Amino acid sequence: MRIAIDASRTTVARVTGTEHYSRELIRALIEQNTNHEFHLYFRDQPSAHLFPASPHVQQHVIPFPRLWTHVRFALALQQLQPDVVFVPAHTLPFLFSGRAAATVHDLGFRYFPEAHRPLDRFYLNLTTAYSVQRAAVVLADSQATAQDLVDIFGVEPRKIQVVYPGVDPLPVGDIAALRDKYALPERYFLFLGTLQPRKNIAVIVQAYQRWRSANPDDNAQLVLAGGKGWLYDDAWAEGLPGVHLPGYIDDADKGALYAGALALLFPSLYEGFGFPVLEAMHCGTPVITSSTSSLPELAGDAALLVDPLDVDAVVNKMTRLSANDEMRDLLREKGHVQVQRFTWARAAEQTLKALETAAQQA
Repeated sequence: MRIAIDASRTTVARVTGTEHYSRELIRALIEQNTNHEFHLYFRDQPSAHLFPASPHVQQHVIPFPRLWTHVRFALALQQLQPDVVFVPAHTLPFLFSGRAAATVHDLGFRYFPEAHRPLDRFYLNLTTAYSVQRAAVVLADSQATAQDLVDIFGVEPRKIQVVYPGVDPLPVGDIAALRDKYALPERYFLFLGTLQPRKNIAVIVQAYQRWRSANPDDNAQLVLAGGKGWLYDDAWAEGLPGVHLPGYIDDADKGALYAGALALLFPSLYEGFGFPVLEAMHCGTPVITSSTSSLPELAGDAALLVDPLDVDAVVNKMTRLSANDEMRDLLREKGHVQVQRFTWARAAEQTLKALETAAQQA
């Protein structure tokens, strides 16, 4: 088959979940593919070593200032006439008439509309509704997202294939150097992600303050690592004792950041797929996460689950972990087993089969 892939997300400077997914899945697809012709389309020039060399891959750089997906990418697809086009994010071009597949990562914009700018929310709703009806196959990151697609957009279940993203081990590196670089304490609870309402930052901070008051002899502090997102509120954490805001963390430093933490606090209100939960497990870090959305699927029995709206419940789990070495060791062992379910090789194998199915649709 001739497969066209939107690779535009893979060249952004600051990588978040969707960009990471696009880059790693395309890399794994190239490594596995021996039968199909891949055409990768970029908005910006990719680095020479972004993807492995392959005789089955052609790269196309097609710059365009605005509406790249719906104008420039659509025009390129009309010229190529691929057997199937794959978009690793939800937005299929409006003006392409061929067979297509798309990944929907989450529907957070429907659950938390106030966390998105009005124009962004309108665009997300419009393009997602169009793409999930237009695509021959819709990939979902989790069973929770698959059910959301059925409930919210009326997608036929037979069109949806759940393909869990992979999670690669992170190089841990020098934890002491990491602490020096970001001015972090020696003992800390960690949150890692964009600081925004959906991530439940206010509850994390409230839980830490209550835990700190109840455990005055424990010097563990709280690190809220990540960039400040839309609707970030300074009142959540600024100036509070024991709370550190190091900002965006370089990819090369994330392994040491996880490994140096007492536990990952990730009681997010909604996740289509929570990469930090599994990344922390890879690094041997115990996890406290939510009993909602996709997070129980990812965590299995390898994390402590909590109602994300119950501050006292979060405090209780923090106390259990901070005071119990055996509990932390048990969660580390279970975490190492749990993360083996999530590999990019498996995701690529399932995605290739989905693309072959999409190409055969009438």
